[in-house]
Amino acid sequence: MSLHLTDVTLTYPDGGARLTALDDVDLDVPAGTITALVGPSGSGKSSLLAVAATLISPDTGHVVIAGTDTTGLSRSRLTELRRTRIGMVFQQPNLLPSLTAAEQLQVMAHLDGRAPRAARGHAMELLEAVGLTGQADRRPHQLSGGQRQRINIARSLMNEPAVLLVDEPTSALDQERGAAILDLITTLTHRQGTATVLVTHDRTHLTAVDQIVEIHDGHLRSPVTAGHR
Repeated sequence: MSLHLTDVTLTYPDGGARLTALDDVDLDVPAGTITALVGPSGSGKSSLLAVAATLISPDTGHVVIAGTDTTGLSRSRLTELRRTRIGMVFQQPNLLPSLTAAEQLQVMAHLDGRAPRAARGHAMELLEAVGLTGQADRRPHQLSGGQRQRINIARSLMNEPAVLLVDEPTSALDQERGAAILDLITTLTHRQGTATVLVTHDRTHLTAVDQIVEIHDGHLRSPVTAGHR
């Protein structure tokens, strides 16, 4: 239930040349741990997340998710892998305005072919885990920004992923609500046993993660344990 990137290089066309976004990257994220990915804008954080999510195939190297090497997998197999083994939390929740909080989660199970009754039960369990049982029948416009982000996190865990990729989850929240969201991600990572990668610019909460990796111009610096920087 871990995430491994080995010798990953990713380039993009840049006029008549190619721009290197990731340069020979190695990253190991064990199950039940959080790796914080930090670095300036344009350093390669988004590219690394996209590769880890199998949304982009690297030029070279391997991405292994819960023991499955994604190299050479067909498009349909990668889609299935993302649906069943990868959870993604974006900066903006992007909830469907017509659906209730519980339905936001249930639709993920529907895509995976699960029975409606079982999906409802699992959705309610996750809403309880994020402290929103009482908001299950409310729609996004009836919820605060912090509550919508909590639903976003719960939705990402609906299909019990092995890997959780989190992109700046507190960027639209104040300090207090942001801290609560990071505490929630930490708790759920340990409880669900996910291999979590957290991209953040907010260094004030990095003591809650297991390791910190800095990226600059596509190069990863050696991971350091939180609290030992």
